[in-house]
Amino acid sequence: MNTSLESLYSACPMQSETTPLLQSSSHTRSQQPPATRPQRQPAAPRQKVQRSQPVHILAVRRLQEEDQQFRTSSLPAIPNPFPELCGPESPPVLSHGSLSPSQAAAKQDVKVFSEDGTSKVVEILADMTARDLCQLLVYRSHCVDDNSWTLVEHHPHLGLERCLEDHELVAQVDSTMASESKFLFRKNYAKYEFFKNPMNFFPEQMVTWCQQANGSQTQLLQNFLNASSCPEIQGFLHVKDLGRKSWKKLYVCMRRSGLYCSTKGASKEPRHLQLLADLEDSSVFSLIAGRKQYGAPTDFGFCIKPNKVSSDAKEMRLLCAEDEHSRTCWVTAFRLLKYGMLLYQNYRIPQQRKGLLSPFNTPVRSVSENSLVAMDFSGQTGRVIENPAEAQCAAMEEGHAWRKRSARMNVLGSQSPLHPSALSTGTLLRSGTKATHPSLPPAVIHRTQHWFHGRISREESHRLIKQQGLVDGLFLLRDSQSNPKAFVLTLCHHQKIKNFQILPCEDDGQMFFSLDDGNTKFSDLIQLVDFYQLNKGVLPCKLKHHCIRVAL
Repeated sequence: MNTSLESLYSACPMQSETTPLLQSSSHTRSQQPPATRPQRQPAAPRQKVQRSQPVHILAVRRLQEEDQQFRTSSLPAIPNPFPELCGPESPPVLSHGSLSPSQAAAKQDVKVFSEDGTSKVVEILADMTARDLCQLLVYRSHCVDDNSWTLVEHHPHLGLERCLEDHELVAQVDSTMASESKFLFRKNYAKYEFFKNPMNFFPEQMVTWCQQANGSQTQLLQNFLNASSCPEIQGFLHVKDLGRKSWKKLYVCMRRSGLYCSTKGASKEPRHLQLLADLEDSSVFSLIAGRKQYGAPTDFGFCIKPNKVSSDAKEMRLLCAEDEHSRTCWVTAFRLLKYGMLLYQNYRIPQQRKGLLSPFNTPVRSVSENSLVAMDFSGQTGRVIENPAEAQCAAMEEGHAWRKRSARMNVLGSQSPLHPSALSTGTLLRSGTKATHPSLPPAVIHRTQHWFHGRISREESHRLIKQQGLVDGLFLLRDSQSNPKAFVLTLCHHQKIKNFQILPCEDDGQMFFSLDDGNTKFSDLIQLVDFYQLNKGVLPCKLKHHCIRVAL
């Protein structure tokens, strides 16, 4: 699949792999010729555009490199895959917009909030993209830039929010927002996850093609990104009537030309299809509290909101899926059908930039399953453990080795992490490591970690996981509400959130933490997290990404 996507990506006349994409007047039209448009009859009057015709997709994206020297033009026009739905006098191409030099040089202040309620006012240019602003906030907040930060458009009065695409202009989005709305700065690990595991996002029964598709299902993304293909997403959704409180369950299909519902069962004949919403000049949002605010039948609601609408909910198209998997499929399909190859550019550019950065500037990335292997150093030379059963035994032995080292430290006079006197003196930080700050004893040293979120409820922990992306290995630790001496590990696996209780246990007078009823024991929570980042043990998957809240 990667080979076919790369060939499709390289076939597009876009920027080189070492230069960012940016709308600017510094390059003339002779450097990149515009796409050829079909000629129209000048004498014939222009008829009114039909509602089913997609027109004018704004394709503007930019990445501000360190030197800001290389600038190119935007994408060419995108062919319309449904010419039969267009009027006879309407051109079957989609045009794009751009900013003049005077508009791009204009400056304005934007206020960005973090998850903990703190905020920062940033002065931006009119042509600054969401990715540019995220990188600026990462730099000023001293965060790790792992390309998963995103800017969220949050509408509390409407109960909506969405993650801005990396190429979107912040000033343009800000001009369409109401006074109650605001920008949030947060992680989103699932932003481009569908490029890595497309079959997890698009169930086979929900995807059809207007024409016979070449190849197997492994070419699913290539068909979505290819503008000449005709993908459709179909299925039943709960649809809210405009201006009413009632919801109806209808058979819905999404095409490049818009979102349609069938007036006769599951029929997709043109005479039975009714337009629900245009994809052009609209954005897809997630409902924050759909049941409470709109009487939604499920918790998996989303909304297609015209960009011109700022506070009137009557013009928004509210929809509800049966589960999180279906909602993710619809929202991802909307993004792919609207932006197409632009999304793949956004996904590829951080990887291209990584090769240009020096080793000292390379961003620290999260622990990856592809870069960690089980090793055996018992002999004179180390070797990779390829047998899964042997790797599991080695993981268990490593856990017992940590327990033995902690026991030896206890014999030498070190305090237990749960010992009362340790709360006041703080001698043992981790196995064999002395605490340097008396104010941070081992029993509370985990509270300084970004993955520990303190006394939050189960519902709040689930909300954080959903907000930062339902990807495998996303986790956080929190205090247990039912047991004051225990902790809870909240973990995402296969788009489902699971909770595992971490209980204290005693062995030879030494207190430890364990996830598996004492079979694997750890002297503190930092050791526990380190271990399960390398070994999944009793968990459904290894710990990969942690939920984080950053104060701006």
